[in-house]
Amino acid sequence: MIIAILCAYLDRAGQRRHFRDVFVGVGAALVLMVAGGVAAYLTLKTYAGSRTQTIFETATYLVAATALTYMTFWMRNHSRSLSSELRSRADAALDGRARFGLSILSFQAVGREGLETMVFTLAIVFASSSKGVLAGGAVGLGVSLIIALAIYRFGKRINVAAFFTAIGGLLMIFAAGLVADAVQNLQELGWVRVLTHAVWDSSRFLGEDSTFGDILHSFFGYADRPTVLQLMAYAAYLVAAVIGFLFLGRNSRFGRRELQVQPAAAPEATTAPAPSARSSSR
Repeated sequence: MIIAILCAYLDRAGQRRHFRDVFVGVGAALVLMVAGGVAAYLTLKTYAGSRTQTIFETATYLVAATALTYMTFWMRNHSRSLSSELRSRADAALDGRARFGLSILSFQAVGREGLETMVFTLAIVFASSSKGVLAGGAVGLGVSLIIALAIYRFGKRINVAAFFTAIGGLLMIFAAGLVADAVQNLQELGWVRVLTHAVWDSSRFLGEDSTFGDILHSFFGYADRPTVLQLMAYAAYLVAAVIGFLFLGRNSRFGRRELQVQPAAAPEATTAPAPSARSSSR
């Protein structure tokens, strides 16, 4: 989305020749993301089924949940100013004839979000049976490319703020599931020994190892035998995230209203003229 907004602005500014500089940064960021993801996966694969893998999975869940939470609030906070910020940064690069600056700008945007996506994808791989992970990733990539193309072609007609709000809601649900998975691992490791009894057992009807159960577990944190602490962590995260999400949105609207309605400046006081000699004599 960020690259689509940047390319749309360059196109409207008649600077299509700088598309190559943008895509150079995108390519470098993708290489970094893929190399880091593959290296992390191959390293952890050697510890399959061990306590070390469980510890790393737990850390991955927590890091991914933190990254998703940050992404959610970042999108909420920048939904209305993202386009203008990108335009100003692109203008600064073009005015200074710094073609390298456009590559750095795109590398920074894609690299930051790409690393967060890599961590989130690893968390999904660890949390699921990995069936359909590649297919799901391909479908998600295709959908994101379609959205990016729509933003590039019809950017002015798309309500980016509403889109970011909807995506933010989904990200909060994903993050809540990762928090619940982290709690489950902590209990399995024996690091947390409270509230470990299961609330229900739905493995007969919808087990986590089934196709549909695997999808629900990967994206929404479904568990066929959740513990009391898992449910409490899931609910507590969702409540806190939703309250913070709504509070941030209300504060941003209140701040914009204050900027729009500013009291007029009071006129400067003028010094009264000194009384004339005739009036003083009177």
